[in-house]
Order: sequence, then C-alpha cells, then structure tokens
Amino acid sequence: MSVTFRRTGDRFGMIPMSAIAACDVKVNTLCKLIDPKAEFDPLLVLSLIYNAAKKSPGVSVSDNNFWIQSQRPYSVEAVDLALQRWSGKSNPIEVNGVFVPCVMEDELKTISLNLSHNEHYMGDIVSTLSTIDSSHVVVSRTVGKASSEMRLYFSAPNVQYVSDISNNVVACLGDGNIECLINKRASYISGQTIYGDAILANVGYTRRDSELRTEDVTLSTYYRILLGKLPDGNYKMSRDSILVAELPSAYSRSSWKGLSPRDLLCSFCRVQRLAEPCFSVNRVGSSFEVLGSAVSSEVIGVPKNAEKPDMFKCEVKIYSKQHALLVEYSMADTWGKESDAIHNSSLKVLIWFNSYFKQLNKHVENVSLSKNTDGLTIYPEKFLQEFFMCLCIYGNTGDDDSRTCNTVGSLSTDTSKPKLENYATLAHIDGPDSGVFPSHGSLTCICYTASLVVKDKAKSYLLESNNEFEFEIGIGAVRNQIESCVTQLSVNQTACFVAEMPPRDLILAAATEFSDDLSKICRDNCFLEFVVKVLQVSEPLEDRMEKALFNPPLSKQRVEFAVRHISEMHATTLVDFGCGSGSLLDSLLEHSTTLEKVVGVDISLKGLTRAAKSLHQKLSKNSLTQMNVPAAVLYDGSITDFDSRLYRFDIGTCLEVIEHVEEDQATLFGNVVLSSFCPTVLIVSTPNYEYNPIIQRSAMPNKNDEQEENTGPCKFRNHDHKFEWTRSQFQHWATDLSVKHNYSVEFSGVGGSGEEPGFASQIAVFRRLPSNQEEICYDRELHQPYELLWEWGNASLPFQ
Repeated sequence: MSVTFRRTGDRFGMIPMSAIAACDVKVNTLCKLIDPKAEFDPLLVLSLIYNAAKKSPGVSVSDNNFWIQSQRPYSVEAVDLALQRWSGKSNPIEVNGVFVPCVMEDELKTISLNLSHNEHYMGDIVSTLSTIDSSHVVVSRTVGKASSEMRLYFSAPNVQYVSDISNNVVACLGDGNIECLINKRASYISGQTIYGDAILANVGYTRRDSELRTEDVTLSTYYRILLGKLPDGNYKMSRDSILVAELPSAYSRSSWKGLSPRDLLCSFCRVQRLAEPCFSVNRVGSSFEVLGSAVSSEVIGVPKNAEKPDMFKCEVKIYSKQHALLVEYSMADTWGKESDAIHNSSLKVLIWFNSYFKQLNKHVENVSLSKNTDGLTIYPEKFLQEFFMCLCIYGNTGDDDSRTCNTVGSLSTDTSKPKLENYATLAHIDGPDSGVFPSHGSLTCICYTASLVVKDKAKSYLLESNNEFEFEIGIGAVRNQIESCVTQLSVNQTACFVAEMPPRDLILAAATEFSDDLSKICRDNCFLEFVVKVLQVSEPLEDRMEKALFNPPLSKQRVEFAVRHISEMHATTLVDFGCGSGSLLDSLLEHSTTLEKVVGVDISLKGLTRAAKSLHQKLSKNSLTQMNVPAAVLYDGSITDFDSRLYRFDIGTCLEVIEHVEEDQATLFGNVVLSSFCPTVLIVSTPNYEYNPIIQRSAMPNKNDEQEENTGPCKFRNHDHKFEWTRSQFQHWATDLSVKHNYSVEFSGVGGSGEEPGFASQIAVFRRLPSNQEEICYDRELHQPYELLWEWGNASLPFQ
C-alpha cells in the first residue's frame, strides 16, 4: 500500500491481486474451502479471487489486468503516513535470483534484480519475465524455510483464460496453450503447479518489518532445496557435509550424528507434501522369549518372580495428504526402548526411499516398484501417482551419458554408470604412525577439505571443509572412498586422494560461493580431491563395554586362549578365518610360539589393507632384532569358500566372527571348514547372549544413566551382529557340526568365572578325530578362489 500511494495517474491506490493470493492467509483458506486444488495451484487462487472481486461491491477490478482497488477514497492520514514511511528511500537494491526455465533442456541461471523503493518490488521481475505488468506476476507459497520470503514468480496468462479456470471451462491446463506449460522443476521444489518460466527470489515484506527484506538466491540455493527433498538430503545438510556424509545403514544411540531417523522421515514427508508419518509402537514379550531361548530368566540374572522387561516393535505407515496409504513397514525386530524401535523403523523406511530415488534417473518404464520388500509393503498405484512429479524431474535425464555440464543432472547416483570405487589410493601420507587406527565400529573424528580441481590445475575451488566430522566406521555413514582413506591412517596422519566426481547437483549444492562459475565448467576436465586428517579414534562400543568389566580385555584373553592351544600341540601353521584388520595375527606376534606360518582370510579389502600395514611394520621390526619371524599371508576371500592352499592347517581360529553373518551362513562356514579345510583344531568364539545384562550394567557411568537405559538386556552387543546365541544354542550348533564331520568338541570361554550365566565370550574347540576314510587329494590349481593380497616370507611381496 505504501508503494501504491506513491504512484501517480490511474495506478494510484491499486495493488496486484497476486499479492493477496500469495500473502493473505484468510483468503487462501477460503479458496481451499471452495476448491481443495487451490492449495497446490496459485493460478487457481488468483482465478477465484478475480471472479470473487468481479462480483463484490466496494472494490473495482479491470477486464484487462489483475489490479484491484477500493472504490472508497483513502484517508489523507493514511496516505501521509505511508509517504513518511518511505521518505528518503531512493537507493535501489540489487539482489540475485535464479531463473528456472520451463523447458527442461534449458539450464538454470543466476539473474540480478534491481529493486526500487519507488516502485513495487515485482517491477523488475516483470521485465525479466516479459509480462505485461506486475499484476500479471503470480507468486507461489514460500519455498524452503517458512521464515524466509523466498518464492517463485511466474506470468499469468490473459484475464479471460484465468477467469475461466475456476469455472472449469478449461479441462486440462497446458493442453494446446504454450503460455500454460507446466514448469516441472519449479513445481517440484514449491509443491505447487507453476506455469511457464519462473524466477526464484527471496524478496518481500513481513508483518514485523517495515523494510523490504532481500537475500541472494544462487544456484547453490536451488540445488540445496532440491537436495532437501531427497531421503538422505536433510541428513547430509544437518551434518553440514554434502559431499562426504551418507545416510547410515544402522542406528545406534551412542554414535548417531545429525537429525534423528524419526525427524529425518518426518522432514522428508513434509517436503514431499505427504501426511505426517504414523508410528505405531507395540509392546511384546520379554527379549528372552523373542529370541526363542529355552533358558530360564534366573539363568541370566533376572529373579523368577520379577516382571520380565518389555520389548518394543514399531510399525510405520506413510500416507498422502488425501490419506491414501502409500507405504507401510512392519518387521519382527524388537528393541529395549520405545525410542529405539521408532528410530530403527524410521531408518528402514528412509533407506528404502533412498534406494527408490536412486533409480529414478532411469527411464520411467525401467523403474521397478516391488510391492513387498524387506518388511515394507508398497501400494504402487497410489505411490506412483503421488510421486509422479519425482519421475518427471529425476527421470528426465534417462540413461543419456552424453549430457554435458550445461544440462541439469540428477541428484541421485547415476545407476547407468559404474558405482563409486570402494578403495581410495592415497597419494601420500603425512605424519608419523601413532599406532592408533580406526577399526570396524570405532567412532572416528576427522577433518577434511574437498576441492574441485581443473585437470591442468589452472584453478581449484574449495567446495566443502569440516574441522570436526565424527562418524562410526562400518555403517556406511560416509562415502566409500573416505572410509577407505580413514582406515589406512592412524591418529594425526593426513593424506590426500583423488575421488570420482559426484553428481553435478551435489557439487553445486556444496559450492555456495562458486556455484555460478562451476555451472559453466565441463566436469570432464575436472577431478575431486580430498585431504583428510584423522583427529581422534574411540574404541567400538562393544570394546568399551568389555573393558569396563574385564582386565585384561576380552580380546586379549581370547588371544591368550589361542596361544595356550598353539603351545600345547606345538602347532606350526595357523589360519584366522575372518581376520578383519589382523588384530589376532598381530597379537600372536607378541608371543613366543612355535608358529612358522600364519594366514589371514577376510572379505573386507579395507580390513585386510589395515592388517597388511600393521603386520608389515611389526614383522620388519622383529626381523631387525633377529627374532624368529614366521611367514605371513593375507588372502581376500570368503570364509565359506574352500581354498586348497589352507588344507590341513594345524589350527584354525574364528574369533567373534560368526555373529556378524546370518545364522545359515554361520552353519555353512562350519560345514566348509570341518569338511574341506580339515584343521587339526578349530577354535570358534562368539558372544554369550546370557551375559549381556551384566555387561550392560557395568557400562553405565552413573545411576541416572542406568535408570534410563536398563529397561531390559542389550539387544545385541554390536548393532552389526545378526544374532547372539545363548549357551544352549551355541552348544547345539557346535555339537551338530562335530558329529557330522568326525570332530570332538569341548566348550569353554573367557571373561567371568564360568559360573552362571557362563563366560562372557563362549568358545568351542573342535578336534579332528582319527578316520578310516582315505584322505581327499585336491588339485591345488583348481581350488584357489582366494586372491593373494600380501605375503611375508620367502616369496615376500612388497607392501602396497
């Protein structure tokens, strides 16, 4: 109104109807009552207001435009007050916005708007959109944060066309009318139907401010909005780590960083204009009944007459705004705390949504939508109807690998191209080896920088940096190459490596300062360079819990258990199945044994790399001191595959490994080792589930924490465990294997006295019995599926 009182001539006292349509909450509410579609179509709101104004006494409107004014004269006092408010404000304001073309093949670009206090701020928007006047500029709801004034502006078609919309004369908008083509990109980020070319700008007035509020909108702003509509987008932004952070595969209260899974799912539903998720938490029987254990509650330290602790499970349902059921999740998993059940179920749903969005850059007909998967039930017809605009946006690129950097890319990983490498090749490592390395489950803090470098190194752009970024190793909380780099470094070491280029959209979302420059650079001439430093490493929660109760730690007690058996049988060869980062092999080198050869087998290349580095350093040092150094070999392979090079070793060990695979895989491992590898002795250890309540109580730092957490036994000691057995379950598993494969088995353990509820870590020792059957002769050349990674000995390979 202040601006309109400064106008002269016929426009004095006139305001554009689009301002009412965008900003008047009461009018918007009435429009939605008349036609619910008005919530998603600002042009329909403008149409309803125009038709209502035409029939309303007291106001006048034109047949040629969308100006509205009062038929009663304004008071002199009101006009004078408005003119005083604006006196002396003559300097124009320059603010950046983003031009969003309607044609998907056209690129977005940053534009500059020059705003004058003497004119309505939409005046410059009018010239950019080439429309008649500011009354023909339609304004969307706010985009992004509700506290901002960021909106999309687009041109209204002719008055007659708009007046017909609310009367349902036009059956299909955009059909045969070039002025009303739907702008899919602008519509998707606003949640409303936007027509034609649009401008994304942060300009406007609020009730509290008399000043015109402005803020620059860049390409980075646009791509961050788009990123926030992805299932993992808000997690990346909440961690302020767009290029490094990934949505973790597991939830743990002790190590989760950023927005909680529940908050992430709620936020995702809001930005997708869905209803709030429905969480249904149910109490189930005690954890002991759920696990199917035959052991009584007294065995695990719960009095017989005590009330068994409840466990919780959570079902999640996702509805559309129209209350159509789209997705529901229900699994048998139970949790000791209600909040844990909600967060874990929310994470499962988010992970499914994330995998769905990652295939949307295929052609629409190639997008698969299974009705049932991993505890989720999908309702395809309603789901695809609700996410139709997602298919239009992300599916637009198809499988065309010929896209240049001047076209709009997909936010998701392009599945038509090779996935990111899992391994990072470090250019150089700075700093001495502190001996403290990150391992699976450890909480690791790093600082890093990510830079986009032109291949001839003519220019470098710092895209992202973080002085303290904490994550848990092994749960996929960072991109693969970052974790690979970190696990090769010790605390206070720094390294750099070149990574594969992420999607263009992520680069522009991260590059807040250079987004306009980078949009013009061809990605084929660039590479991404990371510099990473390991600041701190905290032991895995399982190790911290065990250390709080056992001295020496359980890991050391297990090594000493193996050393005793090596000494008793004067063993000369040992193979460690599932050696991981080589902790057992490394520890064995600190003892005086009869071993002449040690072998480690694992499927994790990252763990084996760590093991190779650690063993190489220790063996090199021992060889210089004239100590008896055994040969050492590391193989990359699955412990359920037989390799003839490891046939008939004296001792096989598999310590705290089988619980990390499914139970059927644990049985397969037992069958393969005892029937094909045939070690003289096999030592297998696994956590004793019945000991968990004791470990949990010992890990509580104070009474308040105990009261909070001790609502029941730990679900498992480590979130990566697929199962944890009671003594009877473990003994049943081991006895069956021993009978089947002509072995004897005896049970022991470490940690605790062995009295009720048993040892903390239960151990089965299998011994091969004499057999009358002829020994199987293997062709060594035909049974070697393992890949040799590193070797120390007569045919020593250089460490890489």
